Amino acid sequence: MTQLPDTVGIGFKRSHYDALRTTPNRLGFIEVHAENYMGDGGPPHAQLDALRRDYALSVHGVGLSIGGAGPLDTDHLARLKRVCDRYDPESFSEHLAWSSHNDAFLNDLLPLPYDDQTLATVCDHIDRLQDVIGRRMLLENPSTYVTFESSTLAETDFLHAIVGRTGCGLLLDVNNVFVSCTNHRADPRAYLADFPLAAVGEIHLGGHDAEDLPSGPLLIDSHGAAVADPVWTLYAETVAMTGPRPTLIEWDNDVPDLPVLLAEADRAATILDGVRHARAS
Repeated sequence: MTQLPDTVGIGFKRSHYDALRTTPNRLGFIEVHAENYMGDGGPPHAQLDALRRDYALSVHGVGLSIGGAGPLDTDHLARLKRVCDRYDPESFSEHLAWSSHNDAFLNDLLPLPYDDQTLATVCDHIDRLQDVIGRRMLLENPSTYVTFESSTLAETDFLHAIVGRTGCGLLLDVNNVFVSCTNHRADPRAYLADFPLAAVGEIHLGGHDAEDLPSGPLLIDSHGAAVADPVWTLYAETVAMTGPRPTLIEWDNDVPDLPVLLAEADRAATILDGVRHARAS
């Protein structure tokens, strides 16, 4: 399996298909949600088959519930394997979250307590997933709005332990870092200083919404707006530490026309070019 290029991509939306096919290639890769391609055929596959000839591909899962207490859904695993076998993506990723319980499926990515029991469950699930799909996965850090009194590990220590036990990589969502740290009144730079940056195989950048509460600001990871200036600053500081990494502009709600996404991608590419120039000097 090859790796994503250390360039910038966008999340593919079907409304952008024609424009992507006629626009000069300014992107290093595209990313799709695995669950949108679990059918056997139809327009989604026809479009992705065509784009796959021109672009590297990242497949991003949103429904596996890696953090769920029960075993992984075998049918869902089988469908993921079919998607990965069909498209042979340069990257596959999922979330550090849970979204199902028994037969109930929730349209959300819910947080976990960070303790030894949860750590063992998550690692077992990652081992199972990587064994089934036959490739290394990347695990995304969450955006969170609550913490658990029962947690005995910091999130960064939890991620360090997962990487050490399973050999998986990490998808670092810089907006999620900013959202979570703002909500919990923590320092995002201190978080990143403790993050296992050597394991980062992809970076996500997205927008968030803000509400002012009596206790202070509450940020919501909305995926429906441009990347905020403080997140751009944090991203530049991050890639200065890691070196260039594949970077995705993530915009899933209130999706704008393609030129808006390409402008965001160009901004990220300029930052990566600056890091390459600085490291070459």
